[in-house]
Amino acid sequence: MFIDIFGTVVNWRFTVTQTLEKRALEVLESPVAKLSPTLRVTASTTDWAAFAQKWREAYYHFCVTYDPAKLNGDQSSYKTIDQHHRESLAENLETFSLTGFWSDKDLDELALIWHYLAPWPDSTRGLELLKQKFVTSTLSNGNVSLLQDSATTGNLKFTHVLSSEMFGAYKPNSLVYNGAAQRLGVPPNQCALVAAHLGDLEGARHCGFRTIYIDRQNEEGWNPENKEKAKEWVDLWVDGCQQNCKDGFVELARLFGIMDAT
Repeated sequence: MFIDIFGTVVNWRFTVTQTLEKRALEVLESPVAKLSPTLRVTASTTDWAAFAQKWREAYYHFCVTYDPAKLNGDQSSYKTIDQHHRESLAENLETFSLTGFWSDKDLDELALIWHYLAPWPDSTRGLELLKQKFVTSTLSNGNVSLLQDSATTGNLKFTHVLSSEMFGAYKPNSLVYNGAAQRLGVPPNQCALVAAHLGDLEGARHCGFRTIYIDRQNEEGWNPENKEKAKEWVDLWVDGCQQNCKDGFVELARLFGIMDAT
């Protein structure tokens, strides 16, 4: 069972927004911060949730447009998600008229927010339950070190940690799904992908994977009509935001007959 991470296992929106707000307030309240009046006002009135959303959208655009063919077999030219996050953070600051608000060192640190995202309330326990019955593996566009830090931060138990980085491409490129199946020596028709994004699941389905959708609040970018149509081809649909967002992976385990005795 392959499992997506951003949005599916971890609540990126909460952690990224909260961290940006905290770090911005530290600068604004610092007696040594040298900010122009205009920059101070801009930072004071910035909607950091909107900033986080824009940052995330840049990530999505990067992944779906990344062309591994342009590497010409040179893996040293591969751009990791960490590199992308750092570059797109600077671009986002420019978009929000915040260039110069943080130092380069601060930006290096802030770009690593994505290594330490809080899991959804059901993720830690649910993944532990699923691991009792299935071989579980991450399959995320996050680079390997990011996924390892995520697993440590959220106490997330996986049998394997696989990243798109290993295959020189990004989901939904078929190189990732096929490469992951080959890496574990499992035929695609015996693999399943769990994700909160229908585009990811659609890519996996075209490679022969079974598909499991966890419906997370505010995570799906498809319009409601397409979302309803997707219920016709998704193999298993799991509510991820009922009961205070505590079902998700725990509910998925229950559907597979794994009961939580805690």
